[in-house]
Amino acid sequence: MSLAAAGVVALAAQPAFAEPKAEVMHWWTSGGEAAAAKVLKEEFAANGGTWTDMAVAGGGGDAAITALKARVLAGNPPTAFQMKGPSIQEWFEEGVLANIDDVAQENGWDAALPARIAAHMKCDGKYCAAPVNIHRVNWVWANPQVLAKVGAAMPHTWAEFNAVADKLKAAGITPLAHGGQSWQDATVFETVVLGIGGAEFFQKAFVDLDEAALSSDTMKASFDQMRILRGYVDDNFSGRDWNLATAMVMKGEAGFQIMGDWAKGEFIAAGKKPGKDFMCAPTPGSGFLYNVDSFAMFDVKGEDNIAGEKLLAKLIMGPKFQEVFNLNKGSIPVRTDVSLEKFDYCAQRSAYDLAVADGNGTLQPSYAHGMALRGAQAGAITDVVTKHFNSDMSSEDAVKALVEAVKLSQ
Repeated sequence: MSLAAAGVVALAAQPAFAEPKAEVMHWWTSGGEAAAAKVLKEEFAANGGTWTDMAVAGGGGDAAITALKARVLAGNPPTAFQMKGPSIQEWFEEGVLANIDDVAQENGWDAALPARIAAHMKCDGKYCAAPVNIHRVNWVWANPQVLAKVGAAMPHTWAEFNAVADKLKAAGITPLAHGGQSWQDATVFETVVLGIGGAEFFQKAFVDLDEAALSSDTMKASFDQMRILRGYVDDNFSGRDWNLATAMVMKGEAGFQIMGDWAKGEFIAAGKKPGKDFMCAPTPGSGFLYNVDSFAMFDVKGEDNIAGEKLLAKLIMGPKFQEVFNLNKGSIPVRTDVSLEKFDYCAQRSAYDLAVADGNGTLQPSYAHGMALRGAQAGAITDVVTKHFNSDMSSEDAVKALVEAVKLSQ
């Protein structure tokens, strides 16, 4: 036998190893988000994996979800899709998600995750999704130089917010940077509801869908505050992406933005420093609204794809990735055992408030970001919110429409 022939025989005798492959569909396309996603791609490649990126632009993920539905209907789902909250269970009920409980058990996920967050990641008691981070939704971002122009500090109540906004408006500065997209309207609205009604009221209204809460004077007061906020946005807000609204604050064109801490990822990506170039504070009121990014794993075929899925899940929950990714994304690690030493004040405040809220029962899932309700119910609420925000609808009529819309969605 020749040496060449012997080599072929030797190679043929080796066991076949799957080469991990993953097609990952997501909507992380802004500067801070793309930088964060790059961390995962690089670690996947460093572990021998081949990553196929399926980024679909659109901050709320609506376009990506439409693309996913088409792929699943065609019988060709991606390996993993950015997904969260009850939608994970909805897709599981369609019979298209994979069981990754072996990865979770091998790597001790139950011990590393807050129980309430872990529950979002499980389908019928088994892990079917991997959590990436915890975003706080109820943040106000501000430009300190702009506030200094009118002698104002960060507000702690909605009355104080309105007073500062009035000063900014009088000085010819846009008080509130906002993008007129329905999910952004909903984001602002739910922080207002939490601030005015408190965590218990939020639970009744947007988790339990309690009619008494939905039709209450507290809900009317929340729409009243939304009408006031509508007066603080500029004329060109309609359709503006959220990161462009963040840029308005960054450039000093606006005083405030009400947005989750993914906005901080934009400031950081632009080289801005918290406390110097921008300020962060919880929106007025108490409580903590959370939004957890995660990847649901689809039932893919082929050893390479299955190996890629398991590797991706393992890396997502790895301590190294959790630290580096969240430093870029603006969020905090979902693992409770990751040191926050390298994180800034905003992240450390977020982690502290999360622990407090988890302890005193004021931790609430964001309805606007798909953590509290199924799609039809959340969509029904958002339709009313955005219609009110973009018309002269009264708060009384908005409350009536809200109650009716929720009834029809159930």
